[in-house]
Amino acid sequence: MADTQESSNRRGPFLVVGLGNPGLEYIWTPHNAGFLAIDRIAEQERVTVDNRRCRAMTATCRIAGREVVLAKPDTYMNLSGASVAALVREFEADPSQDLLVIYDDLDLPLGSFKIKERGSPAGHNGARSITGALATQEWLRLRIGVGANLPPEALAAGASIRRGGRDYLLTPMRKADLTVLDEVLDKVATATRRILEQGPSTAMNEFNRRD
Repeated sequence: MADTQESSNRRGPFLVVGLGNPGLEYIWTPHNAGFLAIDRIAEQERVTVDNRRCRAMTATCRIAGREVVLAKPDTYMNLSGASVAALVREFEADPSQDLLVIYDDLDLPLGSFKIKERGSPAGHNGARSITGALATQEWLRLRIGVGANLPPEALAAGASIRRGGRDYLLTPMRKADLTVLDEVLDKVATATRRILEQGPSTAMNEFNRRD
């Protein structure tokens, strides 16, 4: 991303997209961490994500002097790329400069998150869909850790972490885990603002540190 002044002078908005699955049964599942992050940012910016656009529910706000479009694709996780690509076209955005995608990561422990400027989908179907739809891996992502111990029955069955994790990702989280995630969502909102204010490199230096 260019420096803050150049970023704020861009004519088009910055896109912040959180991934998840629509439907009441998925709201509190680990796979919806991206949706929950968008809701937290919207809450703090005092906007409501209720405008349907580009196969997503959206809201518009201003952060660090830049117009920002918050979006939650309603295509379901595996087809997230269709909505993200539509948003990029609609707002004439450069994915490498004007896009942040927030999603869950089973390989990061619950209570953590990591910002990365580019990379492979690493097994995440939503990220894979976006990379395919945009035909590039050059887009900023913020991965929220949801890794937790798999249910005993999954381990007893000899399921791999990735295979057993599929059921875990679509199962409502325990109250204790939601408490941990709630604290992370505030940090994710702060990190998003930092990206808009000072660029991803500064945000990574601040938030990617290991405790």
